[in-house]
Amino acid sequence: MDAMPAAARLLVAVFLACTLAPAHAARTVFVEEMTWTELRDRVAQGSTTVIVPVGGTEQNGPHMSLGKHNARVRALAERIAIALGNALVAPVIAYVPEGGLAPPTAHMRYPGTVTVPTAAFEATLESVAQSFRLHGFRDIVLIGDHGGTQASLLAVARKLDRAWAKSPARVHAIVEYYRAAETGFRDTLHARGYRDGEIGTHAGLADTSLALAVDPSIVRMDRLAAPPSATEGTSGDPRRASAELGTLGVNAIVADSVEAIRAATRHR
Repeated sequence: MDAMPAAARLLVAVFLACTLAPAHAARTVFVEEMTWTELRDRVAQGSTTVIVPVGGTEQNGPHMSLGKHNARVRALAERIAIALGNALVAPVIAYVPEGGLAPPTAHMRYPGTVTVPTAAFEATLESVAQSFRLHGFRDIVLIGDHGGTQASLLAVARKLDRAWAKSPARVHAIVEYYRAAETGFRDTLHARGYRDGEIGTHAGLADTSLALAVDPSIVRMDRLAAPPSATEGTSGDPRRASAELGTLGVNAIVADSVEAIRAATRHR
């Protein structure tokens, strides 16, 4: 028989519910993990910057999951928010333009990729930003893990900043996030002796190393033994990818993004 009476167990459960839940709410930076009152209080306490992470659902070769961009941008947004100290993280936008449907083009030639029209994507970004502005956020920060979304992030930020000229709220498209992965990380790999043909532009050494550093479950290691094939959606050679290399890129992305966000919001 249980030595603890039922009444005592109930009191313990109530105590834990009252102490652990608020502690979690204070610790998380993810909006979707909070209640609306917890979010309201965080904004009132000064967390008026929200990072909107933009991912994408697309093929990433036979060795990486379709949600690579979503998992990666969520994890990196968390690190950026923690480094900033006053920022929260919105739910990831997982559907972005990925190519045509009829006939299928670009990544749409591969099962599992999901596309939306550019106009629909940009309208979604606008509505997300307007929603956060309504609820007290002053700085809405857009970061995109997908190269094809960068122009849309900039277009939406410019459009809303014009519309909000008389408002204290602003939208910031932080292209430094993607630039650090695309250019800075590539330069780092060059310095270590890796060549462009291996580094690649999609699902190659660089892309796969970043995924390994963020979440190894994204990568199917047993698929890295075979030589890559462009017909399977790979550009580059991921066989020598490693979490160690990826960490170099992750650190650069976080540092460059934090610096860019601080510069954009310094006089706010």
